[in-house]
Amino acid sequence: GRQLLEYGIRNYGVGEVTVNEQNSQAVGFYQHLGFVTYRRTDHDEEGNPYPLLYLKLPQA
Repeated sequence: GRQLLEYGIRNYGVGEVTVNEQNSQAVGFYQHLGFVTYRRTDHDEEGNPYPLLYLKLPQA
């Protein structure tokens, strides 16, 4: 996962991700790689009760 994400960052400018807040492993993974939360919603984009975290890499 790390290599794939680093490839996306390096080659495609990936700087933001959205993750289900209830998926603590995914949240921890992105935070470990330097992503920080900048927004939270109580529902996903389809209106389902799945809280989402929006994370981004800090500007260097």
